[in-house]
Amino acid sequence: MLGQGNCLLRSPFLLCILIGLLMHSVVGAEIPLGSKLSVADNDYWVSSNGDFAIGFFNISDQPNQFSVGIRFNSKSIPYSRQAMVWVAGGAVTVGNESYFELTQEGELVLFDSLHEASVWTTKTGNRSVASASLLDNGNLVLMDKEQHMLWQSFETPSDALLPGQSLFPNKMLRAAPASKNSKSSYYSLHMNASGHLELHWESDVIYWTSENPSSASNLSAFLTTSGALELRDRSLNPIWSAFGEDHNDSVNYRYLRLDVDGNLRLYSWVESLGLWRSVWQAVENQCKVFATCGQLGVCVFNASGSAECKCPFQVTGGNKCSVPFERECASGTNMIAYKNTYLYAFYPPDNSVITSNLQHCEQLCLNDSQCTAATFSNDGTPQCSIKTTGYVTGYSGPSVSSISFVKRCSGPFAVNPSLTKSPPSEPPPPLCVPCLMGAATGTFFIIVILQLGIMFFIYKRKNSTRPKATLGFTGTNSKGLIVLSFSEIKSLTGDFKNQIGPKVFKGLLPNNHPIALKDLNATLEERKFRSAVMKMGSIHHKNLVKLEGYCCEFDHRFLVYEYCKRGSLDKYIDDPALCKMLTWRKRVEICSSVAKAICYLHSGCREFISHGNLKCENVMLDKNLVAKVSEFGFAIADGRATYCGFSAEKDVEDFGKVVLTLLTGCRDHEHIELCGWAYKEWMEERVVNVVDRRIEGGYNSEELERVLRIAFWCLQMDERRRPSMGEVVRVIDGTLSVDPPPPPFAFQRPLLVHDSEENVSELEV
Repeated sequence: MLGQGNCLLRSPFLLCILIGLLMHSVVGAEIPLGSKLSVADNDYWVSSNGDFAIGFFNISDQPNQFSVGIRFNSKSIPYSRQAMVWVAGGAVTVGNESYFELTQEGELVLFDSLHEASVWTTKTGNRSVASASLLDNGNLVLMDKEQHMLWQSFETPSDALLPGQSLFPNKMLRAAPASKNSKSSYYSLHMNASGHLELHWESDVIYWTSENPSSASNLSAFLTTSGALELRDRSLNPIWSAFGEDHNDSVNYRYLRLDVDGNLRLYSWVESLGLWRSVWQAVENQCKVFATCGQLGVCVFNASGSAECKCPFQVTGGNKCSVPFERECASGTNMIAYKNTYLYAFYPPDNSVITSNLQHCEQLCLNDSQCTAATFSNDGTPQCSIKTTGYVTGYSGPSVSSISFVKRCSGPFAVNPSLTKSPPSEPPPPLCVPCLMGAATGTFFIIVILQLGIMFFIYKRKNSTRPKATLGFTGTNSKGLIVLSFSEIKSLTGDFKNQIGPKVFKGLLPNNHPIALKDLNATLEERKFRSAVMKMGSIHHKNLVKLEGYCCEFDHRFLVYEYCKRGSLDKYIDDPALCKMLTWRKRVEICSSVAKAICYLHSGCREFISHGNLKCENVMLDKNLVAKVSEFGFAIADGRATYCGFSAEKDVEDFGKVVLTLLTGCRDHEHIELCGWAYKEWMEERVVNVVDRRIEGGYNSEELERVLRIAFWCLQMDERRRPSMGEVVRVIDGTLSVDPPPPPFAFQRPLLVHDSEENVSELEV
């Protein structure tokens, strides 16, 4: 082969032919009739800009397992990272002598050598196709002589969407198979008749729905080049949007994919890191994707923040996890309780739900001969979910409030532990004095050597940390967080010259990326600080200010946040000119955004996270006036910092204060005085006096009533009467009605234990 290559290079004529063929594969955008791709030749067709290519690829490193697909082809993306964005026929695979051809009749055909038949075709043989082309946006099209588009891959998506591509009501995305033995995936993305995007498991289980406020027909989903997933009406106006973290940033390549794990994610190519980064995902908590673990058990988050499957029951053949219930139990049955665990049946996905309290739920399953497991939940209404199948899965974690029960047979004791006798003890051996002296001497020398080693290690470590302050840029850790020294902090902030808030300074990274640096000015053990920062670094939500790095050097504790151009909310409330930008619609959106951010901290993360200091000064506004909550996680008191040092009820109360401040525009009063006055005006039907008079364009009376009610509930003196942030979000968004609240600061009878178990919450659907 080497000799043949040298021969080619020595022949000018053959060399010109070779270069011409290579130029055709790179530049040629138009694909004439009769063109063919084959597995054996490993050739491909390329878009004119070189960003996309179509050809055969091996999906499982197995022989005779090839598919045809469109992938990224840019030179800036390594081959191993060139993601597939379209596959002909979805999960169709063919043998190693197969080919993909644009026939003379104008039809794209995938021919399988194993079955000696075509396994996929565009069915365009009678439509006067003249040529094909792979466009610069990744769309494979068939055209007639007048360049009219007759067929396009954008209208037959597989598991991904590219910028500029739409998903229409009669189309869907289906995830790639999870393993080489699977023919297709259970997970799919649909647009329903009401105009909502839905993630499905099989056909009847819907585990995520887009939050567009109203139902509408003839909508389509559209991925923008700026990094947003939109639902558009017939006039192409967006009525709902989901934004990536890098929305409107300069990003060369993006795509949306329904991944094999059932989550819908938006990816951006990060040139500096050389990888695809997920900048948005539909289901923020991966464990809440239906059947994430399936027959492998219950979904939990490990120490690194990744979802994994564990079996709390019993492992059967094939590493399958099943509940330990048998229909015939000679010795009776009992129930095993699993706290902070939500279980559900997935095959079949039948879960009968009834209203019940905790004890009644357990007894219902115990008395039902068909019941295998039960789960009690109370999210406003106490409910008991009964399962009658052995195929049970679910999720577990500190933030899960549900309690589950699993039935098992009561097995008899082989030996009563209380009646077992220990063997007679033997007399102790005689004491060996020389042995003891030798052991003591050896131990002494070992301790001296260890102490000397520790002292030497500490000395070397101190010397090694001194020059770190002079480094130009420390870099990132495994979580992608920037790790800075104190000297770098001083350099990036210009020696703390640009203060933009209380102990908050603006800085500029070497790549001119603006950042905000918060000086905690509090003592916190280095190990605990780094552990807390690692957890915060894995938190991503569009309404939370992103943590980009930190400094932990000597006594210095700094947090590095993304920079929000418009500053904090309190400035807009205080400034008469800026206040005009806070229309009624914008104020309600800010309330909703802040509520969703706190709700995510409470129940959407791997573990419960409190904010502890929610106020208008900690609500930031980006360039589009979208609210983002900052400074979450750390609570500072008396010069000491603690991580998650407050309760959920404290955050709910603080949220109520923010809402009243935003609605009234008043920040100069004690919240008790402001709340009492606002409640009195509301009760006496003078609610117009509560609304900030500087709001231009009026207000929506229905929204005002809803938001005021939930704010008064949040400010109840008895914290057990306060709603959860999940309920707050639903009330503000209009999907949950709320009763008139009692006076927030009036004396009320304390809630008793049986009240919380037996009574339905004041919030009703």
